[in-house]
Amino acid sequence: MTSRMTVSGFAPRVRIIYAFLAIWIAGMLAADCAAQMLDALARPQPGHSMRSTSTARNPDGSYAHGNSDNSRVAAGKTKVVLDAEGPGVVTHMWFTFLAPEPHPWAKEGSATHQEMLLRVFYDGQEKPSIEVPFGDFFANCFGRRSEVMSIPVVVEDADSYNCFWRMPFRKSMRVEIENQSGKAINLLYYNIDWIKLDTLADDTPYFYAQYRQAYPTPHGDDYILLETEGRGHYVGTVLSVRTRSPSWFGEGDEKIYIDGEQKPSIWGTGTEDYFLSAWGLQRCSTLYFGTPYFDQWGIVGGHTSAYRWHIQDPIVFQRSIKATIEHWGWISTDENPDQKSDSWNEREDDYASVAFWYQQGTPSPAPPVPPAAQRVLPVLDKIIAAAPFADDKHHGPGSCSVQTNLGFYPTGQLFYQPRESEGAWVEIPFDVAEKRPCRLLLKITRADDYGIYRATLNGVPIGQPMDCYSSSVSDWEWHLLDFWPEPGHYTLRLECVGKNPRSTGNYLGVESVRLRERRPRVTQFAHEKDLDWRKTPKLHE
Repeated sequence: MTSRMTVSGFAPRVRIIYAFLAIWIAGMLAADCAAQMLDALARPQPGHSMRSTSTARNPDGSYAHGNSDNSRVAAGKTKVVLDAEGPGVVTHMWFTFLAPEPHPWAKEGSATHQEMLLRVFYDGQEKPSIEVPFGDFFANCFGRRSEVMSIPVVVEDADSYNCFWRMPFRKSMRVEIENQSGKAINLLYYNIDWIKLDTLADDTPYFYAQYRQAYPTPHGDDYILLETEGRGHYVGTVLSVRTRSPSWFGEGDEKIYIDGEQKPSIWGTGTEDYFLSAWGLQRCSTLYFGTPYFDQWGIVGGHTSAYRWHIQDPIVFQRSIKATIEHWGWISTDENPDQKSDSWNEREDDYASVAFWYQQGTPSPAPPVPPAAQRVLPVLDKIIAAAPFADDKHHGPGSCSVQTNLGFYPTGQLFYQPRESEGAWVEIPFDVAEKRPCRLLLKITRADDYGIYRATLNGVPIGQPMDCYSSSVSDWEWHLLDFWPEPGHYTLRLECVGKNPRSTGNYLGVESVRLRERRPRVTQFAHEKDLDWRKTPKLHE
């Protein structure tokens, strides 16, 4: 599928029409789904409703009054949140817990949901049928909290985790959360709702979820979402991608092989198309698909996570299924052996995924889930801290300080407040130890009183002027230069060149200067190793 940037010339009126059509279709589907659910409620329901909860109990087992109905799961420990005897079916799970940032009730911070592992065991089996990082199970990837508003998963305000997948079991079901972090899970609240049944039909399938990752995706092979033998139906995908190359990663098609076939019955038209979007991905959340997290378009190191629920369109298999997705897209000329840039190149980005499906019996063995330390994305950046350079010799007229009250910068930012735009500047020196390909970028703040700054490196203008205005305070990456710097001393200078007409000031906030690692093939091809960046500064997009 052609990327969104190739259709930027579409008339705004056409895009608005498409948006209204999408909203209308979503509304019709929602109404139909709601009608079916309401019809089901008007029929007799079997069983007896039950709940496993974090509500505090007295020593005699009675419920305690008060608000101490939460748990603390220490580092390395496991909390069982459901231990039920069947037959039965779990109908709803709800969780909440403190975010990882320091809090008055957890001054050292808490575990992230990427470091928490959700496990489900059916019928006393030793191996879990579900073993997935907690956040990824709820379409919250990268350890970041994101809002999700869909039918089977709802994460309201990015902190209440709800699951409505039906999970039937025959003999027993145990749900546990392992804390694989070095910090505790603090203020863990939960309710697990289930129905105890008298019988369960012999052909009732179990609900499964499987996590996989590839940092980076393997060269020459499609990324595998799921591979299992048996009878069942595939019902959902969560995919997260951290880009390692510039430009659009998502030209790859989904290819799903049913019942051992050599050529896939299901072959898609592009990654964004599989996730029911078009011309790229952007943040959204709907009943059946969404992109809960998307930071920046086309950068090296961009993050995208998306979900797709096959509720109205399950993918049915009788003997086996192999669900895959290609990792193809655009790459820059310095990563292509022929120094060409087009839409069909195999990329090596960092992928992680969760596959959701129902299946009779036990699925095929799966790769083990890596421990938390290996689930965290590899660090790509050499960070040159900005905050130490707040002294007078590193800035022009005005005040410069270290600002620490912004939640998205744990160590603070360099905050420059010039009296006027004329003559306002900041300099950040850094040293390079070895010659290797990297990308120079800034992690900056955008706000309604920030200015426009132009960057130079050792006196050479690089990148485009940085308009730091935004109606709300947010962090942003501004990418400046792809180059092979010689070892030595460098000075990055930022000069104020004005302000956005909507801005009320000329301020500047810099969290860090970063040298970001490029893919190894940039070194392998070495197309631009001898290019003099001073004469020809480049930023691949």
